[in-house]
Amino acid sequence: MSHRPQTGRQNVGRQFSKSAHEKKVKEKKQRQVAAKYLQEESAEVSGKEFTERALTGINRLGNQIFALSPFSQYFDDWLVNLRQVVSEFETRPAITVDSQFEKERDQILADVEAALADNRLAESTLTEEAKALEENNHKIADADREYAEKTREISNKRNTELQRLSRIVLQLEDDLAAQQQVKLGFFKFKEKKQATEKLAQTNQNLKTAKTELEVTTQNFKVEQEKLHDNYEQRKQELNEISDRLHKQLEKLETDTSTQARQTACNSLIQAINALIQRTTSQ
Repeated sequence: MSHRPQTGRQNVGRQFSKSAHEKKVKEKKQRQVAAKYLQEESAEVSGKEFTERALTGINRLGNQIFALSPFSQYFDDWLVNLRQVVSEFETRPAITVDSQFEKERDQILADVEAALADNRLAESTLTEEAKALEENNHKIADADREYAEKTREISNKRNTELQRLSRIVLQLEDDLAAQQQVKLGFFKFKEKKQATEKLAQTNQNLKTAKTELEVTTQNFKVEQEKLHDNYEQRKQELNEISDRLHKQLEKLETDTSTQARQTACNSLIQAINALIQRTTSQ
């Protein structure tokens, strides 16, 4: 009785082993494809997340309002924060930065730094104008005080002088009245002549005194008006200076860097969005 080789079973075994191997290879490839897909999907999600985070941070910095003047005290920290947000975005493995973005980024940051430097210089100039306004206010107070003192001096001098002249006029009027009441018929010729001359002299003295009183009164009035006109002219000049300085100093209460900072942040947002579009299309 002869032994026949079992070729059928061997062929079936080899076919089963080949099919199992092919199945394992196929499953391995599927796992690799799935892993690659998941990795790409994860990178895409991470890149989108980092992009949104950067855009949110930049937008927040663009809308930031500084609290108190001088606003230049906040500029350095603001620039550091902006550069930090951009740097964190660029260094993420899921983000690919090209030369175009780097060029746009550098130009935007350089522009906003220059604008803030101009704002810083303008604020230092305004600080000098604040000192000028304070000095001008002192000048206005000095002008008011000087005018009041000189007005008081003129008034006291006028009152003293007019009272002296008024007393002279009153005395002369009394003398004249007394002399006019004397009956000259009782006097001898010589005495009568002297009395008449004295009466005429008293009358002339009275006219002179009244004229001096009137002229003195008018002179004091002219002096007072001149003092007042000079004071008003000086006050007008000082007030015009104050108005100009006040208008300049109103800028201290307004953050003039807002537009430059917001423009820079908007430009960075546009540059990042353009970068993402380029890298996605590639």
